[in-house]
Amino acid sequence: MLSARHKHAILAVAAVLVPAMCVGAAPPTAEQTPTTASLAGSLLVASPSMGDPRFAGTVILMVRHDKNGAFGLVVNRPIGERPLATILDIIGEKDATVAGTVRIFAGGPVQPEMGFVIHGGDYHGPGTIEINARLAVTANREILRDIGHDKGPKQSLIAFGYAGWGPGQLEGELARRDWVIAPGESKLIFDEDRDKLWDAAYSRRMQDL
Repeated sequence: MLSARHKHAILAVAAVLVPAMCVGAAPPTAEQTPTTASLAGSLLVASPSMGDPRFAGTVILMVRHDKNGAFGLVVNRPIGERPLATILDIIGEKDATVAGTVRIFAGGPVQPEMGFVIHGGDYHGPGTIEINARLAVTANREILRDIGHDKGPKQSLIAFGYAGWGPGQLEGELARRDWVIAPGESKLIFDEDRDKLWDAAYSRRMQDL
């Protein structure tokens, strides 16, 4: 668990780094043709025996997975909330008519200056990566503006940083049983209580993997 001080520090940094997401920072690229064993769209759930403290108890939405490596976003480490109007103001899109707050998550230890919005397949804009028919990820300022004007996706999750693996690295961790795989259900990703998400995802793990 992150301490209150750590959460505050990360949240403060995230507020400053929002512009990085909004000037076209691109997520890691991957080969367009995935392997037959691609886990993109699935949930990677840390096993109880996970030895890496950075990932203990985490649930990761896999965005890309092919022979060149893998890339995913942690979806159960919220670090705080910010008014959407404040975020838009930071990126130079001041709009006093915007109401509501958005939750910010620590998406992983790699490049925490990069921001991503996980959302449903009902939205497509500049910088959108389609994971499957139901899920997508966008790293562009347009999606925040669209959310602020009720033109964005119905469901979304904002994360800073990501988890990445080189070729064969994730396969080795799976072989060691560091992770189990669960279906990437929208209900788990967007609706489940974050404090209960690991338990819910672990209970849905695919027993044959």
